Amino acid sequence: MTWLPVASVMLGTGWGANQFTPMLLVYRQALGLSTGTLEAMFGLYALGLIPGLLLAGPLSDARGRRPVVIPAAGLSLAASVVLMAGGRAVVLLFVGRLIAGISSGAVFGAGTAWLRELSRPPLGTASEQAAARRAAVAMTSGFSLGPLVAGLLAQWAPAPRVVAYLPHVALMALVLLLLALRGAPETVASGGGAVRLSVPGVRSARFRGVVAPMAPWVFAAPAIAFALLPSVVGAEHTRDGIALTAVITSLCAFAGVLVQPLARRLDAHVRGNRAATVGLLVLVVGLALGAVTAHGRETWLLVPCAIILGSAYGLCLVAGLVEIQRIADHRALARLTAAYYALTYLGFSAPYLLALGARVASYAALLTITAALALCTAGYVTRRA
Repeated sequence: MTWLPVASVMLGTGWGANQFTPMLLVYRQALGLSTGTLEAMFGLYALGLIPGLLLAGPLSDARGRRPVVIPAAGLSLAASVVLMAGGRAVVLLFVGRLIAGISSGAVFGAGTAWLRELSRPPLGTASEQAAARRAAVAMTSGFSLGPLVAGLLAQWAPAPRVVAYLPHVALMALVLLLLALRGAPETVASGGGAVRLSVPGVRSARFRGVVAPMAPWVFAAPAIAFALLPSVVGAEHTRDGIALTAVITSLCAFAGVLVQPLARRLDAHVRGNRAATVGLLVLVVGLALGAVTAHGRETWLLVPCAIILGSAYGLCLVAGLVEIQRIADHRALARLTAAYYALTYLGFSAPYLLALGARVASYAALLTITAALALCTAGYVTRRA
């Protein structure tokens, strides 16, 4: 399984990307940081991730996957080391989040393309759908495990602002060692070719009609589940609130992993994209339940919200990756994958936009409107798929 070391890198990087979520409550309580400061830290990740995606993809298409993925994985480890020091110097928390974003962008863009190429003939035997699912499962497993482990350690371990990051540091060291010892074949002809920033495929009818409209909803779903709804119902004020936030975040991502075999079965044929339609409809249900949760402020409803919105995330993520593999020329696979991920990460702005809207309307009303928009997107994508 030559693809396994690359999948391990993606899992470890996903762990590092999401482990920060439950730590927000730790920093609020220990350092007295404002909501605005914490939102800025959270947003810096996307600020680093999008250019990381858009630059690393073209670079790996021209120079190879290995020269991009391995240094980027090292940056993921470095980001956790910087965040460990950030418990004493707040500026380092900003720096650590920015580094984590750059690392994640580079690994997710180039790594997804690398994993797909190692899984598909002639290097592997997996189908289009199975190759897309491997990348999604690897990344999402990291998204699930990272906040769970970090949050539980932050809740009950001593020195939580340091100890919570140690598992990721150890994991990335092992992953880099695995990649060095077992290796993974380079899939791009040695090049020194020109780095092309243009992205063939973005003007195709399927990218514009299916991928682009659906993409922002991919991460809007989990962002609403774990970054917005817990604060709306006041979960951080409950007993063991840090651990609760960690479990909600992990549960959302874990649901995204479990549902991905269904996405594969829905898209077992070449024509159409049933996973996209089903994923968006599941999202509508999750947002409607989110509106009920926001209205009643019932903490227990966070669990079904996380499961449903996480399932929507998993279905939509795989649906988009399958479309990218259908559209992309092999010489531009990383570039088109990076463009897709860049669009998906726009969804992380959803909690911020809803918070702005909360100045003039209730969260229940805003989430109902959001559900209606998702339903319109589902109808549009179904017609274009």
